[in-house]
Amino acid sequence: RRRSPTRTTETSVMMLRAALIASLSAGALALRIPTPPSTSQLAGEQQLLSRFGLPTEQTITRRNALNLGVAAAVAAPLLGAQSPALAEDAMFSLPPLPYAYDALEPHVDAATMKFHHDFHHQAYINNLNKAMAGKPSASLVSLMPGAKAAKLNNAGGGHYNHCLFWTTMGPKCGGAPTGTLATKIDAAFGSYDEFKAKFSAAAAGVFGSGWAWLAVAKDGSVQIVTTPNQDNPLMDGATEPGLVPILGIDVWEHAYYLKYQNRRPEYITAFYNVVNWAKVGEYYDEYASKGEPVPL
Repeated sequence: RRRSPTRTTETSVMMLRAALIASLSAGALALRIPTPPSTSQLAGEQQLLSRFGLPTEQTITRRNALNLGVAAAVAAPLLGAQSPALAEDAMFSLPPLPYAYDALEPHVDAATMKFHHDFHHQAYINNLNKAMAGKPSASLVSLMPGAKAAKLNNAGGGHYNHCLFWTTMGPKCGGAPTGTLATKIDAAFGSYDEFKAKFSAAAAGVFGSGWAWLAVAKDGSVQIVTTPNQDNPLMDGATEPGLVPILGIDVWEHAYYLKYQNRRPEYITAFYNVVNWAKVGEYYDEYASKGEPVPL
């Protein structure tokens, strides 16, 4: 007898759902594909999925099925890489988000924020602590200039870049810059709208993974630059010397794929709705305008 396409899809989704639950529960390095969950398991599984902001409905939509699949692929290696606990003498630790996971909805979804902050950012910190084990204590910002030479650009840059990223976003933000920063943006680009057009083009044009930055030069002027992977303008050899980043957009796929899939330009457009221009302006006034990096 020919199997119903709808029934086949539902079975596949349930198996995928179970695989994700197994990965989230056990921190497996490779996904197992178990049998669909029994009714007695559903309450606990729904609670686990809810913790990670993932769909808990038994009738799962095509969009939710896609998100479960992407989440499974993302979760497996990251959960497997997590340390059970950070050593007491670890040099760096994960800073809490300055807002709730769902605070940036609908522009940045809660599931992405949880995976991005709790797993991706934590993985950079774990690797940085491993690299710095047994070395003299140092501030994060002090590691940036020599990060590429010391091969700390991915772990150290990943930590610094994400610290800046979280603090320059927020709920009920967006709008436009004000004060001295607004004047500098107008001087460099003609208007805020022109800045957005150029910044969006730069971010969309990053090949593979990386960042687009609004950075401040030694003379106080602002410019847009991009870097690959977790490099940033504070690193020697990454960009023009002397630039201080005050705003960055993460265009690694882990920053947007759960919600936007391959629609990076859509994610970039949504980003402007959550930019905390008050904080970016503060970083300009207090640090970058004086040639100092933001001490994250």
